[in-house]
Amino acid sequence: MVYQYVVTLQNTNRRLIDSFSLLLCGASALLFLLQGILNTEKRLLFLLGAFLLVALTAFNVYRSFRLRQPVFYNYHLYITGLLWAAMPFYPWLSMLFLVLGLIERQAKKNLEIGFHDDRIVFNNFPRKQYAWSDFTNIVLKDNLLTLDFANNKLFQRETIDEDGDADEDEFNAYCRERLSERSTVNSEQ
Repeated sequence: MVYQYVVTLQNTNRRLIDSFSLLLCGASALLFLLQGILNTEKRLLFLLGAFLLVALTAFNVYRSFRLRQPVFYNYHLYITGLLWAAMPFYPWLSMLFLVLGLIERQAKKNLEIGFHDDRIVFNNFPRKQYAWSDFTNIVLKDNLLTLDFANNKLFQRETIDEDGDADEDEFNAYCRERLSERSTVNSEQ
């Protein structure tokens, strides 16, 4: 589907997701190290796994804080999940880590909202679609998108300023036109 306007919103949860992934991988690396010291039959596996996790995590922390590059911990979570499968206790945690690894990239994506003539679509998981009649007002001003729902719910987030996008006045005029069309259709019914 081709949208007349697509507004990209900033993801404010990236640091929280990174901190959570870092905490999970760090605690698991400590447990793997302890298990490598205590367990004689899988000692090499756990010691190498703990070393690999610490090295990869240190590299990501360096990239994040020193180089200011975006980092992802999904491969760390996959490795941690595979190592948890070999643990003598709580092997079911491996499934949790594998699922967390699968959804980590999706959770860090910026939210996009597509505005079409007949609906508004939030591009997240799961995808949400709303009719224009579900809103009383939609305004984009100073890189702040405000969606006022008809059920008195308010959604307000900061947008990412992208070059080449239409200006705010044009977007606001489009939204006013759509909202007025939907309100006249609803009042006639």
